[in-house]
Amino acid sequence: MEEQVKKSLFSAVQPSGSVTIGNYIGAIRNFSKLQDEYNCIYAVADLHAITVPQEAAALRKNTLELMALFLASGIDPNKCVLFVQSQVPAHCELTWVLNTITYPGELSRMTQFKDKSAKHAENVNMGLMDYPVLMASDILLYQAALVPVGADQKQHLELTRDLAIRFNNRYGQTFTVPDGYILKDSGAKIMSLADPSKKMSKSDDNANAFVTMSDDKDTVIRKFKRAITDSDSEIRYAPEEKPGVSNLLTIYHAFTGKSIADCEKEFAGKGYGDFKMAVGEAVADALAPIQAEKARLLADKAYLNGVMKQGAESAFRIARKTLSKVYRKVGFYSGD
Repeated sequence: MEEQVKKSLFSAVQPSGSVTIGNYIGAIRNFSKLQDEYNCIYAVADLHAITVPQEAAALRKNTLELMALFLASGIDPNKCVLFVQSQVPAHCELTWVLNTITYPGELSRMTQFKDKSAKHAENVNMGLMDYPVLMASDILLYQAALVPVGADQKQHLELTRDLAIRFNNRYGQTFTVPDGYILKDSGAKIMSLADPSKKMSKSDDNANAFVTMSDDKDTVIRKFKRAITDSDSEIRYAPEEKPGVSNLLTIYHAFTGKSIADCEKEFAGKGYGDFKMAVGEAVADALAPIQAEKARLLADKAYLNGVMKQGAESAFRIARKTLSKVYRKVGFYSGD
């Protein structure tokens, strides 16, 4: 019997500062779980990061730190392709070709473009508008059949699918049309500790609203002690009635692996003070080994550089194969 060919899966994370526990639970933690089942291609999306102003030294530092976090979270560079996006020029090259079949109206309707334009009114640049076309290039270059997506990226994936179909219809079968992949923990949406009606975000003005993967134990516990709960004292999962407590239960469930029902039983009859302390300790204890491994990796820059070089070479080979096909289809002369 013929061995079934693994499907390819692509995902990328921007190196734009501290990674929150929400980013970790919703995306990064799952990456290592997928690498045995699929041909995984993971990127540090530094090209995407510069759609908003970045300080050059900080971007380089954040790129290295995110690569170390990927590895510390269990991603194995021998099982998947792990690389820095800007080190593979094909991403920009395919974006130009896809721009010629993308309509301005499609890009101006993107919810994320509208939101970011409102937040960065002083810097509404073409990169911000063209971001979804670059994202489409990221995915289509690797013939990815699957793309892990959250609610805020579904619109971009739809555009990617539209562009793949449009190109295939115009030039002949070239791209795999990708499907969204719903991650097992995608339901565990981590909300702000200060306002549980909002998603946890590192860009929140209130530093107590989010917990980062680099926060030390004292900081983690302090932030959870200040977390918003509810007016009554019952610890139960009811997102509409008790969003604050429900968010803390979700976080405890995500970091301990216990079911929500078991978490409720564990804290039945206990006060919010004990509950918040327990959640903070569970998170801090789970982060400690990841932080230690990340620190070890960052101390070995030669190893990290080697991983990035190996990943960029592997990504280049796959991407070049697709780009060469695209260039032939559109009529670029190669001399071969």
